[in-house]
Amino acid sequence: MKDLPSIDARHAVERLCHATGLLLVASGLAHLVVFAVDGGPWDGPVSWRKPVTFGLSFGVTLIAVTWVTSYLRVGQRLRTVLLVVIAADCVVEVGGITLQAWRRVPSHLDMETPFDTAVSMTLAVGGGVLVVLLTVFAVASFRNRATGPAGMPLAVRSGFAILLVGLASGAAMIARGVVLTRTGHQEAAYHSTAPLKPLHGVSLHAVLILPTLAWLLSHTSWSERTRQRIVAVAVGCYAAAVAGAGVWAVLTY
Repeated sequence: MKDLPSIDARHAVERLCHATGLLLVASGLAHLVVFAVDGGPWDGPVSWRKPVTFGLSFGVTLIAVTWVTSYLRVGQRLRTVLLVVIAADCVVEVGGITLQAWRRVPSHLDMETPFDTAVSMTLAVGGGVLVVLLTVFAVASFRNRATGPAGMPLAVRSGFAILLVGLASGAAMIARGVVLTRTGHQEAAYHSTAPLKPLHGVSLHAVLILPTLAWLLSHTSWSERTRQRIVAVAVGCYAAAVAGAGVWAVLTY
């Protein structure tokens, strides 16, 4: 009976994060409809692409992290606090990007007015907070072997490791853009992120794809050894894709 409050708290924060993630995904899909009706460019610093892709990406990532961290050997109180802050941060990030899309101004690296600067810096700081919090989960996945079916510990560790690559590439994009903006190269700042976008996009969702594969395999009749090998091959393929995107970034940066 003493464990019931902690179990209830765990379920409550998971429901909160799942609901928030679904709302962010719905926002992304809604703005896809807006794009279909309103039109305009898909690429560039001012387009409906940003609320679409960020809503979908942040929503899916929040749901994935909430699910995957249930396999980590981490204190429930720490997990609850981290998930709540991550969920709030995701809302702020998507909200700021969506606001600027409706205002028809860039969401990132825009220092044209004090308000735009405040939004841009809030998004940058929010990104930094996500890096720190998700790194805590990544470290936890390596300190203690995750629970779950065959292949899940490897999938979780690899997913978080690759996620960190995605977060690092995102931080690099922001840092490079801020430097260019501060030195008077605003247009160059907007275009400077392009080489790192494939690496950023590919890396972010390993934390969902690899554990999902391990979970799906657990519902087959294959032996644990076979399932572990399949996950290992999938990790290798995903790492190769990330490496390829990294080479592309270096060659085109």
